[in-house]
Amino acid sequence: MLVANAAVLALWAVSAQATTNDAIAERLKPVGEVCVAGQECKGVGAVAAAAAGGAARSGSDIVAKHCNACHSVGLLGAPKNHDTAAWQARADAQGGLDALLASAIKGINAMPPKGTCADCSDDEMLAAIKEMSGL
Repeated sequence: MLVANAAVLALWAVSAQATTNDAIAERLKPVGEVCVAGQECKGVGAVAAAAAGGAARSGSDIVAKHCNACHSVGLLGAPKNHDTAAWQARADAQGGLDALLASAIKGINAMPPKGTCADCSDDEMLAAIKEMSGL
């Protein structure tokens, strides 16, 4: 009888310890990840997709939410929305639409990397550039 009680107590202790270890691991898991500019950051695409509700946002949505603050008025030399000539001159000087995208991702002059849309995918950034430039 004493052996049965000891066995039950031992099983309970092992179960309690396993639960405790799981709880400790849950409390100690990282809450985020540091990403370094210029390096691939795993999970950013998933975050962008989750922020967009799982679907890519349109160029006009990105422009309305993130780009208009500067590009609607040409703040600090930013090419204005729908000023195709200014955008075309910038694209020609930098090497085309892909170069505009690369500079938007890295940031250029007073514009921070990806403007103010840190969770935008490259495709969303390109759609926003096409929307603003008319190219």
